[in-house]
Amino acid sequence: MTEPLLHPDRLFSSNPREREIARSLYQQVKDLPIVSPHGHTDPRWFADNAAFSDASSLLIQPDHYLIRMLYSQGVALERLGFAEPVDSREVWRLFAQHYHLFQGTPSGMWFDHALSTVFSIDERLHSANADGVFDQINKQLRQPEFLPRALFDRFNIELLATTEGALDSLQYHDAIAASDWPGRVVTTYRPDSVVDPDYEGFVDNIAIFGELTGENTGTWQGYLNAHRTRRAYFIERGATATDHGHPTAITADLSLRECEGLFGKVLAGSHSVYEGELFRGQLLTEMAAMSCADGLVMQIHPGVHRNHNAKVFELFGRDKGADLPVAVDFVTGLKPLLDRFGNNAELNIILFTLDETTYSRELAPLAGHYPSLTLGPAWWFFDSPEGMLRHKRQTLETAGFYNGAGFNDDTRAFLSIPARHDVARRIDCRHLAELVSEHRITEQEAFSLAFELAVGLARKAYGLG
Repeated sequence: MTEPLLHPDRLFSSNPREREIARSLYQQVKDLPIVSPHGHTDPRWFADNAAFSDASSLLIQPDHYLIRMLYSQGVALERLGFAEPVDSREVWRLFAQHYHLFQGTPSGMWFDHALSTVFSIDERLHSANADGVFDQINKQLRQPEFLPRALFDRFNIELLATTEGALDSLQYHDAIAASDWPGRVVTTYRPDSVVDPDYEGFVDNIAIFGELTGENTGTWQGYLNAHRTRRAYFIERGATATDHGHPTAITADLSLRECEGLFGKVLAGSHSVYEGELFRGQLLTEMAAMSCADGLVMQIHPGVHRNHNAKVFELFGRDKGADLPVAVDFVTGLKPLLDRFGNNAELNIILFTLDETTYSRELAPLAGHYPSLTLGPAWWFFDSPEGMLRHKRQTLETAGFYNGAGFNDDTRAFLSIPARHDVARRIDCRHLAELVSEHRITEQEAFSLAFELAVGLARKAYGLG
């Protein structure tokens, strides 16, 4: 007898008592709306509401989890269509040929979830069925019920946040707002291109920043005013948060004179490596000050060496799976910012990391004390069943449940959103069932917590009501 592509008890404990409790909890939360307050999907999909072109461009090419695994096994990125256009069927066949690589991985589970729940395909992908599955998906993508807005509604998405750079026109968000579609798609302010002196084209970006805002970004005060102006522009288009992809958690609180001098150096390109890091750190503190004024939630994502593979970055650009975890010092790094704003309960800074060693040593104790700090979910490589369990077990005792931000999917792959939230809800229910069976919480408390972890904490953390 063939096993179903998605087992109904997947991710639940093998312990019968815990599995029974988890099933009961899951039934209460599985159909709750999806709150996705942080991600990287393309707002153009929902502005144009045009049919997705094919299975490869929808399911494979936007997903760097898939790309990095294929590349690690010798699949050239050119064959996946990243240098010049290639036949989408050939990309799909190549992916199917290598699909065994994803056995036991979160990516494989998310992909199977999309096949089964979105396209009603209940057979695992492999070379022999690749063409048939490709044709079946493409046929469905031409139907009205598979248009982006229809899928958004079908997935029961309450809110979806995209992420745009400081120089983005946000034209697609304007188009969504001008339409008669009620779906809530908001933007997020990501200023890296005008904050990071190492970002490609940084000096030119600063000049464009000034043109967009009418501010003199050749001066420190003009530069800060430009940020305030752009933040207001993003807020008008629904933004609830900012996003900061800094390599470390270093912050600074320099004097006005020191800031002006440092800004002059980074504009002239005469700064040292240390001064570049100091500038980024000062900007985190400045962004916190602005969040105190305008209410945007501040997301900090340190602990990543981005674009580690120099050759891949040179040939194909960012976000091709070559970002890698590095160690982070949160306690020391954040202190200048926290000395100014850590006790402000009206400010919400959500902390993420790829350095799991900091969970119990730094992040949970910090979030468990400072009113301005919230603990982000297991992120990126650790947005996985085992990663989520490690995160919970290392942070719960010190930070509790209510100093967390719930779950956000942080994905570029639209069809993985319901899959990721389903995995998160199943793992939450599994963990809560374990606590109930050990008499650490009551079953009534577990039902309440299951709701909070699924939607309540995310609504609270991002000010969504």
